[in-house]
Amino acid sequence: MRALQVSAFGGPDAVVMANVPEPPASHPLARGDPVVIEVRAAGVTFADLLLSRGLYQLKPEPPFVLGMEVTGIVRAAPTNSELRPGDRVAAFTQLGGFAEVAVAPAHLTFRLPQALDYTQGAGLVLNYHTAAFALTTRGRVSAGDHVLVHGAAGGIGTAALQVARGLGARTTAVVSSDEKAEVARRAGAHDVVLFDDQWRDRVRELTGEGVDVVIDPVGGDRFTDSLRTLRAGGRVVVVGFTGGSIPQVKVNRLLLHNTEVIGAAWPEWVIQRPDTARTIGDIVTRLIDDGAIRPLVGARLALEDGADALRLVEQRGALGKVVLEIR
Repeated sequence: MRALQVSAFGGPDAVVMANVPEPPASHPLARGDPVVIEVRAAGVTFADLLLSRGLYQLKPEPPFVLGMEVTGIVRAAPTNSELRPGDRVAAFTQLGGFAEVAVAPAHLTFRLPQALDYTQGAGLVLNYHTAAFALTTRGRVSAGDHVLVHGAAGGIGTAALQVARGLGARTTAVVSSDEKAEVARRAGAHDVVLFDDQWRDRVRELTGEGVDVVIDPVGGDRFTDSLRTLRAGGRVVVVGFTGGSIPQVKVNRLLLHNTEVIGAAWPEWVIQRPDTARTIGDIVTRLIDDGAIRPLVGARLALEDGADALRLVEQRGALGKVVLEIR
């Protein structure tokens, strides 16, 4: 089968097309037999970029096939699962998704609602399940809360805006350009603030006392300023560090304002907690059915152009989700 392989730890330049055997019907994260999927589309993530450079916490030895999330058609499923051959699904594969056939744990494979096509679904699992986990399980967002989202034109950012709005929250997006501001508005942001030296002041003007929750996939200096946008009892939920630097916290600010910094790593949490994985999946499905979730797809590239897709993510040129269309 055709697949996109990391030939060495060299980033996008070391990612090449290859003909490889179909994966075995096993998966290191599966509790029992995995789901075998004929892949239609695969989402491109910042984690894939880190994997290609050997900088991710998971560090397989090259050569290996990239790809953490896919959509497609079930070829085979465990007899004790709810899935059947022919079902349309979205799944977390961890590795191996940039290929014509992939395998995924049954508890991290979800039926794809008819309202979404395969390309939209390719941005569903990691982005929207992470957003739902960050906002509900970790951020404890309630209707009427004010949620601020950084990186609001990217995959995680647009997902967080839609999920937060679907939960009844008011949303403020922070973006770096007018073009990205338009994407954030399409994703449902009530307010949009351009990132510059005065962004924090403008958030304060919009919110008065500050926001209840910040979703931060960026890190760096934005994190420190985000703490200053919180109202008393507010939470910053950390979901990544696309800015490149991992910030440090001066905990006296947390103490004085009764605020919190919370980590939200969806895969690491749900891999060992199938019931939680299903609960988050049910929230996402409900919001799709309600019309609140409609993934914004940006660049659509062919599998053989996967290296260019990774470069687009690396250069922060993604507006919405970057997707590889495989079949």
